[in-house]
Amino acid sequence: MRAAVLYAPGDLRIEEISIPETKPDEALVKVNYVGICGSDLDRIMKTGAHKMPLIPGHEFSGEIFSLPENYKGEFKIGDHVACAPILPCRICPACQSGNFGLCENYDYIGSRRNGAMAEFVCVPVLNLLRIPNDIKFHESAMLEPSAVTLHGMKIIEVSAGDRVLVLGCGTIGLLAIQFAKIMGATTVIASDISEDKRKLAFELGADIALDPSKDDLNEIVMDSTNNLGCDIVIETAGSPFTQKETPLYARFKGKILLLGTAHKDIVFSADVYEKILRKELCIKGSWNSFSAPFPGGEWRASLEYHRSKKLRLMPLVSDIITLETLPEIIYGMSKGEIKYTKVLVDCRI
Repeated sequence: MRAAVLYAPGDLRIEEISIPETKPDEALVKVNYVGICGSDLDRIMKTGAHKMPLIPGHEFSGEIFSLPENYKGEFKIGDHVACAPILPCRICPACQSGNFGLCENYDYIGSRRNGAMAEFVCVPVLNLLRIPNDIKFHESAMLEPSAVTLHGMKIIEVSAGDRVLVLGCGTIGLLAIQFAKIMGATTVIASDISEDKRKLAFELGADIALDPSKDDLNEIVMDSTNNLGCDIVIETAGSPFTQKETPLYARFKGKILLLGTAHKDIVFSADVYEKILRKELCIKGSWNSFSAPFPGGEWRASLEYHRSKKLRLMPLVSDIITLETLPEIIYGMSKGEIKYTKVLVDCRI
């Protein structure tokens, strides 16, 4: 099969390798589409994987090519599936409480074991999620980032009437805008320096979309909330600038959700830190997308919201590429030479 193999940071090669052999509890999945996550960019170009050589890729969909011998469960050959990438130990305290994303001894498809930037990948049967045939493969490849976002939205408990600020309109931010509306937010303010992403934010439900490099974000937030501030502030950009200023835009007793990864130290100024205290703010982090029963309601709800057309996934897909062009595209993305929202790799061609 063809696969993208990472040998070292910056060294991703398209190679012909053997189709992997499954373990007794695994299905062999023929990959159709795999998404490029921001973590994939860092892993491929900067940090490397936990072990190398390794095939990256954890956001994917495909068809079941083979199942374990004597398997008698719900799946059959040819079923369309999305795949939860974590392999939790299921015995640590986090797993025992249903918090599989916080597992102390997990394995992970695409970072700790071979992933889906290939024609085939081995997946435990327990990690498969059947996809109805009326959902296209490139749509179901978007379920993983959808579930990641919804996991955070459940943690921060968006409710009817909330006024929500979303900082950053990449894939996660655009999903957060939609989920905020689905969960009852009456006003959603989006912030991003990209004009294209602001337009997309409007299209997907934002009531206000502003450019923080030109607009006075604090003034617009206060004007839109009767000088109170937002009930919920969601940081998805992973920018130290936005991460350290989130408390400025929250109302008293407001909530802050941190979804963006920290790439540098986050230092609060004394006056911003004081606002956390004086407003009695609640700051919550969110990690991964899993809950009980595994892989979690986040996955099933994302699928149902998409089927009912409440959640729109395809406007987020800016490009579909082939495996052969992947190394070149990854390089351009990491250097900022390519504008994108979500890039999918078609592993069939």
